[in-house]
Amino acid sequence: MSNRRNATSGTLGSRRTAEQQAQHREIMPIFVGLLLVLFVAMMSNTIVGTTLPVIIGDLGGTQMQYTWIATAMLLASTISAPIIGKLADLLDKKKLLMWAIVVFTAGSLLSGAVADTGQLIAARVVQGLGMGGLMSMVQIVIASIIPPRERGRYSGYMGAAMAVATVSGPLIGGLIVDVPWLGWRWTFWIGVPFALAAMAVLHRLLRIPPAPRRAVHIDYWGATLITLSVTSLLLWLSFAGTQFPWGSWQTAVMVGGGVLAALAFVLVEVRVREPLVPMWLLAQRTTALAVVSSFAVGIAMMSMPIFLGQYFQLGRGYSPTESGLMLAPMMLGVFVASTVAGRLVSARGTWKRYVVGGMILLTGGAALMVTTDADTPVWLVGTFMLLFGLGQGASMQNIVLAVQNTVGLANMGAATSVVTFFRTLGGAIGVQVLGAVFANHVSGLIARRAVDAGLTNGVDDVSTSSVDFDVLPAALEEIVRGAYADGMSVVFLGQAVFALVGTLAVLGMRGSTLRDTVDLAKQEEVRTVLEEGASEQEALTVATEVAQRDAAERAQEAGEAADRPAPGEPEVGGDGDNAREHART
Repeated sequence: MSNRRNATSGTLGSRRTAEQQAQHREIMPIFVGLLLVLFVAMMSNTIVGTTLPVIIGDLGGTQMQYTWIATAMLLASTISAPIIGKLADLLDKKKLLMWAIVVFTAGSLLSGAVADTGQLIAARVVQGLGMGGLMSMVQIVIASIIPPRERGRYSGYMGAAMAVATVSGPLIGGLIVDVPWLGWRWTFWIGVPFALAAMAVLHRLLRIPPAPRRAVHIDYWGATLITLSVTSLLLWLSFAGTQFPWGSWQTAVMVGGGVLAALAFVLVEVRVREPLVPMWLLAQRTTALAVVSSFAVGIAMMSMPIFLGQYFQLGRGYSPTESGLMLAPMMLGVFVASTVAGRLVSARGTWKRYVVGGMILLTGGAALMVTTDADTPVWLVGTFMLLFGLGQGASMQNIVLAVQNTVGLANMGAATSVVTFFRTLGGAIGVQVLGAVFANHVSGLIARRAVDAGLTNGVDDVSTSSVDFDVLPAALEEIVRGAYADGMSVVFLGQAVFALVGTLAVLGMRGSTLRDTVDLAKQEEVRTVLEEGASEQEALTVATEVAQRDAAERAQEAGEAADRPAPGEPEVGGDGDNAREHART
């Protein structure tokens, strides 16, 4: 009997492996297209990290505009992500994905054709609308065609692509800026051909199972209120302390308006038929804590490359290309951790240990970066960045996967977009808040050091707006560079504090086993049979039928040729091992 069971198990395992390999071959062209467009979208945000000093100098911008060129895109993507994510539960996912690519491409073309910083900020808003849609839709599409258990390794690839795009953007931007016949405008145009190529591939190959038919009710009030709330608070963070005092009537209006809009948003979401952000999702322990940790990861992921660009260029005197190369350790850490953690999650079917370990590394890397200044050896800074990258890679996408594992297909868009929204919101707030703190801190350092050196002429202009060292005397340039390098510690300290909060949040999350079906409802059938007192063999039979039906339905709905297995043949379809795992759990 034992030998027969082992032989049957081996047959099931081999058939399952063969089916997985066939499915992998079918998915990979689509997956590569999704990764390509996601990579381009993510890179478009950080590619300006090393080029912003050049762009600001060429267009005559200010330090406040410096941060807003990055924040405008993050703000727009923050707003669009939950809206597009919810629409994905109601409308055609493929059409929404195509729409996001078109908007992003249009914003990229406009960004490279601007004449001043005001126009660039506006164009970046358009880019951000497309970026937010892409960040949500790519993850939603993957969740619609791949079960969570198998999704682990794909999520690892996706996390690696997102994080490498975030970190490698400054390097690519530096290389483009340093090529005389290209210039900074190509940092926005470089991704357009790749986005169009990905769009062509996805248009031809992508087939997504249709969502259950139901009436479409768009939450216009919710979309309006969340836009007003986020915009008001970010504008306040940008202007307070520079355009008006922190304790002023403008502060009261902006903060009060933002808070009231947020409260009104919650009231609307509780009552509306199809809420933009279902409040029951945030009431779940896993989702609520994932939101906190995603917020922290967003701050680290978005702000670190941008401020490191200033640290290496303005503080240490490296060129844009050299500044981008300095980020290689972080890029390596992100790539390795995302890929390895993704494969381990799929192999073992659990995610928590990798997320917790990643957040600890992320916190430790940011804390060590606090010790950096103008004299820190570059190899030591690289070591700190490597730890930071390893933590980011292991945690980022697995947090999303943990939330997706708790909801059914009908709410996959809303759940995914909630996590994406707070991650992007964390990035937008982090860049703006840390940028404001950094600007004030650097201004103070420059003023004090200039007075100590007996250099006061022109200091006010330098400390508030100018980042063009060509017009500064040598003595004053040395003071300004030293202030930018030494003052960066306040940014890293802020990142470390937020990362610690995120670590505490993931420690409080309940670990779970990743399911083998795309839709949660099918998994519940097996649990119901077990709760009713069925034997292991009966549960195994039900689990086999559920796994086979799920695979057949996905293939049929996607327009692929797939035959439903005959009753009484649990081996057919290659999901016998999955079924046995369902029965035992």
